[in-house]
Amino acid sequence: MRPLLHLISLGCTKNLVDSEVMLGRLSACEISDDIARADVIIINTCGFIQAAKQESIQTILEAANARKKGALLVVSGCLSERYATELEQEIPEIDLIIGVRDYAKIDTLLEQKGFSFPRFFAAPNTFATSPKSAAQASRIASSKDKVFLADETHKRVIANSRLHAYIKLSEGCNQLCSFCAIPSFKGKLQSRPIASILREVENLAKQGFVDFSFIAQDSSSYLRDQGQTDGLIQLIKALDTQNIAQNARIHYLYPTTTSPKLIEAMISSPIVQNYFDMPLQHIADDMLKRMRRNHTSTQARELLRLMKEAPNAFLRSTFIIGHPGESEGEFAQLQEFLEEGVFDCVNLFAFSSEEGTLAHTMSGIVPTKTTNARLKILQKLLAKQAKERAKALQGARVQAFIESKSAVSEYFYSARDHRWGLEIDGEILINELDPSLEAQVDSSGLAPGLYEVQITQAKDTMLLGSALRKL
Repeated sequence: MRPLLHLISLGCTKNLVDSEVMLGRLSACEISDDIARADVIIINTCGFIQAAKQESIQTILEAANARKKGALLVVSGCLSERYATELEQEIPEIDLIIGVRDYAKIDTLLEQKGFSFPRFFAAPNTFATSPKSAAQASRIASSKDKVFLADETHKRVIANSRLHAYIKLSEGCNQLCSFCAIPSFKGKLQSRPIASILREVENLAKQGFVDFSFIAQDSSSYLRDQGQTDGLIQLIKALDTQNIAQNARIHYLYPTTTSPKLIEAMISSPIVQNYFDMPLQHIADDMLKRMRRNHTSTQARELLRLMKEAPNAFLRSTFIIGHPGESEGEFAQLQEFLEEGVFDCVNLFAFSSEEGTLAHTMSGIVPTKTTNARLKILQKLLAKQAKERAKALQGARVQAFIESKSAVSEYFYSARDHRWGLEIDGEILINELDPSLEAQVDSSGLAPGLYEVQITQAKDTMLLGSALRKL
């Protein structure tokens, strides 16, 4: 009997790729959705901001309470990297703590800590352990390796989609944003070679994946650690020449390393969508200086103008509210900027003061009450814009990926505009199929793939549509 593995991946998509690598390393296990039956429980944590840390800790405690007797509880990821000692001291229920360097060693680390997978087969439903030596007494496993960067040599188990896969371009970051702790524990930028990325695209395509999202802490700085300022342009051209990926988008562009030439390369690519994901964080110049963003509002607006002019463009961004020193006037500038409706999707975050960052030591703290009030103002504005955008889409025909029923209801298929990022930019609920498609539905449902979809209704921000034909 195969041991049962339950894995919870928290935080960003970069974390998700690392979780998929661990699933690949532990493929001797059977994945279980039931945490109470699992023999091994892994929680890949996020430690980026306070809310994420709280979610990670709560998830760990809930898992400790839900697990069966003898089950192994493993905690990995950013929270473990930043607070390994604290986790070991404060949560004794954790059996193994690893950070952000050893995902590909998870099977070996379990064995080194006295957990022997083969013995599962001799003793079903019981996690077998061997006596621990003095060297194994610590529950923290931490190597001196570089931060782990998944590549084409690492087997991954991609469980959340049959068509879409994330691909990491790099790890670490050379930017010095005042509010961000990532460089303190993930280190400087380290990029993968273009050839490595192309091989991973090819490998994943052979498994049936056709849609790819390229991710990093700072994607537009790709290959700058190797002295190349046009690395992302080179990659886009290489993907076009390879001509294996059917569809792609790039996440996390940084304003100072995004150039008009890069935007033009994306527009010219038949594969990479005109999907521009560039977290700006603010628009007031004095705030940008405090945040150490190294660009001005004028520079940001020029980049946005070029992006907005791209055919069928989709723009998304992120903004931080309540950073130390944010005045009423600077917030008003941000509000006025967002009222222009430049973006198709916006994420807002309340400032989180993180140890090891410049902002953590800054004066001019904005009261939580003020930050929350500002957030509500912007959330109301963005909700109104989202309704207007949904209404404007009524009647439009789009290319969209369909691969499963919607979580909203078993009576709908879930469709995603081929420009949109997975699970972050929206959903089209398919409640009608063309008769030719109805004839193709079997016991497993409609075949996953790219379809022509007509958006027939917009109810507030909910989009309903009809699938017309498979592309």
